[in-house]
Amino acid sequence: MIYSTELIKGTLKTIVLKMLANNQKMYGYELTQRVKELTEGRIQITEGALYPTLHALENEGLVTTETEYLGKRVRKYYSLSQSGSNVMQERVSEVKDFMATLSFLLDIKPA
Repeated sequence: MIYSTELIKGTLKTIVLKMLANNQKMYGYELTQRVKELTEGRIQITEGALYPTLHALENEGLVTTETEYLGKRVRKYYSLSQSGSNVMQERVSEVKDFMATLSFLLDIKPA
């Protein structure tokens, strides 16, 4: 089962921040593939959703970028800034609490 874009949209920034925290630096395609791999295909992030999210996080000062030249190719790597690390921790805590609240509201018992 692939999760709906509606479910992913609200947590995409948190997912990206956490992935960068776990991997130091990543480029866009690498990030999408790693999320797909870790979730066994249940979360598939499109380029159309990822790059606006990365640019927004960069504008907020939560990620930094580094450009590397690989022959004729240019690859832009994203890394978590110090403030990004703090925000990531806050957002992960918020999502955890939200999931607990949803479980209670929807009467979902742990498996």
